[in-house]
Amino acid sequence: MVSRTIFCLSAFLVISVLATSASSSNELSPYYYDQVCPQALPAIKRVVEAAVCNESRMGASLLRLHFHDCFVNGCDASILLDPTSTIDSEKNALPNNNSIRGFEVIDQIKLEVDKVCGLSVVSCADIVAVAARDSVVALGGPTWEVQLGRKDSTTASRDQANNDLPSPFMDLPALINNFKTQGLDERDLVALSGGHTIGLAQCFTFRNRIYNETNIDPEFVDQRKSTCPLSGGDSNRSPLDPTPAHFDGAYFDSLVKKRGLLSSDQALFNGGSTDGLVQAYSSDAKAFGADFAESMVKMGNIKILTGEQGQVRLNCRKPN
Repeated sequence: MVSRTIFCLSAFLVISVLATSASSSNELSPYYYDQVCPQALPAIKRVVEAAVCNESRMGASLLRLHFHDCFVNGCDASILLDPTSTIDSEKNALPNNNSIRGFEVIDQIKLEVDKVCGLSVVSCADIVAVAARDSVVALGGPTWEVQLGRKDSTTASRDQANNDLPSPFMDLPALINNFKTQGLDERDLVALSGGHTIGLAQCFTFRNRIYNETNIDPEFVDQRKSTCPLSGGDSNRSPLDPTPAHFDGAYFDSLVKKRGLLSSDQALFNGGSTDGLVQAYSSDAKAFGADFAESMVKMGNIKILTGEQGQVRLNCRKPN
């Protein structure tokens, strides 16, 4: 009995030391959870694969969740916080309202990870980052080592989300400036925009393009008008490229053919400085995949919180 008690106490102390070590580190590393909870990443992958298998569109939603998190005060899971009397939730920002999704999958991942780890050591910000990577892989895209060790914020900003998230109506100079503000260059802009090779867009985001713009294929216009009327049907969805459930280079092929769905998509191939990259990716999907992976790592490092700067939320929807 005494030896059993000593063993249990020793085990508890080891877990506590590992958890403290993980929480106090100021460096990101793909091996951050290897000691404290080696089961964490496999658990995230299982839940993501099941969610994407159930609904392929969820892969695009989880990727977008990471993007919209990182572009607003950094990759700190602020996008997951529900509105309260003191939190002006980013979920209610114009680019996110009735659009951003995947929160229930993140909740499910958090429950599963905390269960296999035995305690809450994996941050919601890291969960969002890993889920984005696993979603891309589940839909046939490239993989990359996700740098880990982010902490979660205790606040959010709807105003910042309205100001910082790129609009589907932006032209190329506005897009370049928007990404530059985040420390991302033109290659990052084009590569990360290639994330639109999966998923759908709502009619209101591309109505002006198909009814008023001229740098667009007429046949494509007719196809999109069939599901996006001049008035009404704002939430009707159309694919962002011809293969919305498969991560490939079709998005760039569409841009070259003037079949970009969003104005901000076609802006990347419209006689500007990014035309060459679009052309290159349209003819070399592997090059696109490699650059996309590199840019995802770069984006995942935007304004991160580490060590004592943030917390590991017990519930991803609210601060501790």
